[in-house]
Amino acid sequence: MYKVINYLLLLLLIIGSTVLGGFFFTINNQNIDIDQLAQYNPGKPSIVLDCKGREWARFQIDWREPVQLSDIPQHVIDAFVAAEDWKFFSHTGISLKGIARSLLVNLYYGGKVQGASTITQQLVRLIYFDQAKTFTRKIKEQLMAFFIEQKLSKAQILQAYLNNVYLGCGIYGVSAAADRFWAKKISDLSIDEAATLAAIIKSPANYCPLLCPLSAQRRRNIILGTMRKLGFISSQQLESYRKKPVIMVRKHTDRKEQIGPYVKETIRQFVQDLVGRKELYSGGLIIQTTIDISIQKHAERQFKKHLAKIKKELCAKADGALMSIDVATGGIRALVGGYDFRRSKFNRASQARRQMGSIFKPIVYAAAIHRGKKFTDIEVDEPIKVYQNQAVWFPQNNTRQFEGPMTLARALSLSNNIIAVKTLLYVGIMPVIRLAQKFRIAGPFKPYPSIALGCVDITLSQAVGSFNVFANNGIYVEPYLISWVKDRWDNKIWKAKPIKERIISSRVAHQVAQVMKLGIERFKQRMGFNWFTCDAIGKTGTTNDSRTCWFSGATPELTTSIYIGRDDNKTLGKNVYATRTSFPMWVSFYRGIANQHKSFNFDPTLQKVYLDWKTGKPVEQKSESVEQKSENDVLLLV
Repeated sequence: MYKVINYLLLLLLIIGSTVLGGFFFTINNQNIDIDQLAQYNPGKPSIVLDCKGREWARFQIDWREPVQLSDIPQHVIDAFVAAEDWKFFSHTGISLKGIARSLLVNLYYGGKVQGASTITQQLVRLIYFDQAKTFTRKIKEQLMAFFIEQKLSKAQILQAYLNNVYLGCGIYGVSAAADRFWAKKISDLSIDEAATLAAIIKSPANYCPLLCPLSAQRRRNIILGTMRKLGFISSQQLESYRKKPVIMVRKHTDRKEQIGPYVKETIRQFVQDLVGRKELYSGGLIIQTTIDISIQKHAERQFKKHLAKIKKELCAKADGALMSIDVATGGIRALVGGYDFRRSKFNRASQARRQMGSIFKPIVYAAAIHRGKKFTDIEVDEPIKVYQNQAVWFPQNNTRQFEGPMTLARALSLSNNIIAVKTLLYVGIMPVIRLAQKFRIAGPFKPYPSIALGCVDITLSQAVGSFNVFANNGIYVEPYLISWVKDRWDNKIWKAKPIKERIISSRVAHQVAQVMKLGIERFKQRMGFNWFTCDAIGKTGTTNDSRTCWFSGATPELTTSIYIGRDDNKTLGKNVYATRTSFPMWVSFYRGIANQHKSFNFDPTLQKVYLDWKTGKPVEQKSESVEQKSENDVLLLV
């Protein structure tokens, strides 16, 4: 009872303060520029540059000449009133009943759960205030709304609102949205299209039909239901329009924006959090990225080409991601977050977490080499049993066969599971986990022997960053996308500070890298297609039941990781491996890239040895231009 009384007293205090404040506010603010409501300045666009200074994207307000209210169909007005402010034509700028309801709900839940903004308040916020959710700003907004209602007619307020309301993707105003979404004049919009526009207001990021057509359709149907409730449409119209899908008519002028859509969305989110939406779209910023737009375009073409083939031949629901970084700096040169951004803006390059599989094994062997093992050492591939989580586990090779004795080099290159587990147990589970954490693999890790086979989830960004250590002389560099941001006055308001840290010695890194060259050489000899003209290292990885197919590989300049998998983490099909999915995509990607540096520079203190990688016995020295002349003869560094 006392709590209710306290809420009512607080409500009366707010109402009283609002009325009293409004009186003084009106007296002291007679010179507010009301014309600003009708003459909104869209500002300057923000320019996005690639690593070579080439403009490849813009963030700008898609704004058209304001339209008169008389040119806007009544059903468009009805849709926005239904979505945002049922009492618009009867209140005085603020809804005391709405404020009271919102206050009680928020107090009950102990936080901001329900808002109470009228269309007039939203207009005031669009033109005069930022988006900061503070109590002081809310009071000022309400007072300004009350003042505006005294100065302008409802028609003037509604016209200004519909010309300036934000509708996602840098689009302001219903005229711009009608043109961008359906290539129509506002006067030609249908009732369901009007409801689609009104549906966006609640959350442009989640309901803009360019980004989320299905979410926009569900929200649109809610608005249509409200329009029926308010008597704006008939029951027959409601049922008819509810069944219609939300379909965009894309204009030819939109094609440029489809370059790097996942990259652009990542930039948008970061810079908008940094400076706010208004500054991003109209502040004239310069955003310097690490992207090489030529490599980005090539990556997108190859990704879509190969994934379309995978969808047709192996699994229709396959998707995935690609990320390529500069070996020395970590700057992201290309990023593809999925097959179709218009259908799904879920960025698989940064948001998806997948099991690593065998791309984890190089870290296991790096730990072993650091502890004194050599790739020339012999280990036996044989049936074993190990104990984990109070159970007995019998690890198996992918072939379900056992080869017997072999070198550690052969075991890693052929991705043998038994010897990977034995090597992990030699080093110790916790030392391997601690090393993996230094490689910036976040985990969580379960301290079981199965971790040797990559039973840990990872993002694509972590995958490419960790693999790059072997191409970068044992040094970890953090993948990053934005180098700096400047304001319109050329002041640098943000600068990247990527992490750079030695993880393993160059001797260890180069020994592991040399073994991973063997796998690439084997692929080159067996597949017989045109190769790119430089050194390469690489590692495949396929998780249980072919849920995820990885390939991580590097040349002296670029490290690239690719994964293919279903978003629901179900199997891609029977006997689907990286050699049929991610690896061919990786090869095609690299074949279209110019490489200035042709060879890796290995630690000069390491010695070259030629041996039979089954027996470990030395063999006659081969030409240094040939890494693996016969099936078993290999060149190692020790």
